[in-house]
Amino acid sequence: MPDFNSSLFWIAVLQIIVIDIMLGGDNAVVIALACRKLPLEQRNKGIFWGVVGAIGLRVVMIFFALQLLAVPYLKIVGGLLLLWIGVKLMMPEHEDEHDNIDGGTTLMAAIKTIVVADAVMSLDNVIAVAGASHGSMVLVTFGILVSIPIVVWGSKLVLTLMDRFPVVITLGAALLGWIAGGMVVSDQATPESISKGIPYAHYLFASTGAVLVVIVGKWLGSRKTARAAIELPSSTSDH
Repeated sequence: MPDFNSSLFWIAVLQIIVIDIMLGGDNAVVIALACRKLPLEQRNKGIFWGVVGAIGLRVVMIFFALQLLAVPYLKIVGGLLLLWIGVKLMMPEHEDEHDNIDGGTTLMAAIKTIVVADAVMSLDNVIAVAGASHGSMVLVTFGILVSIPIVVWGSKLVLTLMDRFPVVITLGAALLGWIAGGMVVSDQATPESISKGIPYAHYLFASTGAVLVVIVGKWLGSRKTARAAIELPSSTSDH
């Protein structure tokens, strides 16, 4: 049983909630798009059961992720993947990313769309939550349950905050880098001369991961923005 009086437990819960908020914005968009063709009286049902199905599937995926992360080298692979997810979070988004989400005309079709799309889009969320939970399924479930109303009903507020205060995105990406660094150093395949021989190895690797994500993310983001600015005049001149 987890120690509910432990500060480490609540820090981990807070990390999971932040991860779900930062990486759950797309899921809120998917829910809205999948239910947009439903009759008004069925939309709330579609949202509710779609979210229930998606969350249930995500808990199952995280359970298997927790088992896999106990295998040597997989934490290192997961940590490297999480570093890239953090970098990608800081990249400018395309406006047409959700054009392939088709709204269902029946309740079951909408629920199916939400569950399938969430499963496809939740790999980043699953890896991040598995890394933050330190192997505790109770922690995973508790964190996700707390974050559900925030993601579903607070998504507009969160997205507004992200638009107005870009530092929110930077902090979220840095958190993913922090968790990634901790995953790498805690892998069974990491030599003890590193994981235990280096003073404060966990904090050193975690902070390095956070800084790396922010620096690489900002660099690639600025390059992408500059490239888009160059391509825009040439595309408009063709018309």
